Amino acid sequence: MKKLTGTTLILTGIIVVMAVLLVAMLFFLRNQPTAKRGVDPIVQVKQMEADSAVWGQNFPNQYTTLMQTETNATRTTYGGSVPFEKTEEDPMLLTIFAGNAFSTGYGEDRGHMNALEDVRNTPRLSDKTPGTCYSCKSSDNPKLWAEMGMAAYDATPFKELSSKIEHPIGCANCHEAGTMRLIVTNPALDEALKKQGKDWQTFTRQEMRTVVCANCHVEYYFTKEGAYLTFPWEKGTTVESIESYYTEIGFSDFEHKLSGASMIKMQHPDYELYTANSTHYNAGVACADCHMPYTRDGAVKFSNHNVQSPLVNPAAACGACHTDVDYVVGRVNIIQKSVYDTMMNTEKALVAAIGAIEQAAATAGVDEAKLAEARSLHRAAQLRWDFIAAENSMGFHNSQEALRILAAATDMARQAELAALQAAGGATASK
Repeated sequence: MKKLTGTTLILTGIIVVMAVLLVAMLFFLRNQPTAKRGVDPIVQVKQMEADSAVWGQNFPNQYTTLMQTETNATRTTYGGSVPFEKTEEDPMLLTIFAGNAFSTGYGEDRGHMNALEDVRNTPRLSDKTPGTCYSCKSSDNPKLWAEMGMAAYDATPFKELSSKIEHPIGCANCHEAGTMRLIVTNPALDEALKKQGKDWQTFTRQEMRTVVCANCHVEYYFTKEGAYLTFPWEKGTTVESIESYYTEIGFSDFEHKLSGASMIKMQHPDYELYTANSTHYNAGVACADCHMPYTRDGAVKFSNHNVQSPLVNPAAACGACHTDVDYVVGRVNIIQKSVYDTMMNTEKALVAAIGAIEQAAATAGVDEAKLAEARSLHRAAQLRWDFIAAENSMGFHNSQEALRILAAATDMARQAELAALQAAGGATASK
């Protein structure tokens, strides 16, 4: 009995000593400076450092895969990163964009590392091109915006601004040096979000994995004075909200050479279409989850910065969520084909409307009110068609919304054609 009591006392003493040591250790650790995440960087990256190679010394996997966007030339069924002239593959575009610079050249964009070369070689440039056209093409931009202010940057002629820009899209376009957190760098995006009452500083990291793409992958326009970059989101980001905004401010990009209508040229509203209540967006999937999927290099997990179509590597892009990748790819093909076929029918309706309006305008004694109605419908129809045609997923980002918009566009185009025929018919009947 005494032996058991002695053993108990020894064990009790050991437990007490260990408890005291544990409390002391926790107290010591609590009073230490906050530990850094990961390891000390090899180099200290300056804020808004334009040279991605500097960042790459600390993050070699991300940098190495970013460099792959220069040579990741892969053609997918409806796009990809292989340069091709869209007006040659789809001659209807020449009629649809008559009077606009896109009728002189509508080339498929390549990967991010080719952004500067592609914009400098486009036939759409002229002596009047503003520096604003560099806004989504270079990692030099954040520093230039900070130094010049966006108004001065945008007002500088493209050719003059070229001497200040040497780096294509890179780390500084999306990341804050030091913390590496995702940030909004484009002042136009910051302004657009604020007008909607949103503060991106409060967004979660997962939300920012979509929002940073909106630095560039959005619909935008240049103001008539100063070519100031602006996102037309004040009324919302749906196609109807954007149309309403443009109508209210009386904006147009060009006058159609054949129909005489006042037109809008949509850019690439990837963010707007995706965030319009799409299935993947509602499920919390970010742009980067599919276009920059996580991968491993040994024990290291990182986001692959070889930004490209998920269809190029569906096992990585889709496989994180979907077990049957072959089924998923098959579904994507069906969805994209349905959107493409619908879009082609919309184009045919637009071409017919343009021809009817052109003919009506040349008719003596034409009903001017009906002609104006036809032109207004042409503008509305083409704006909707272009919202989907200029978007980069052939509708997959939000197929239900894409088909809804194209259906409305086709209907409006046919209404435009009918109004034009009525305008010309009225002239004939009055003779």
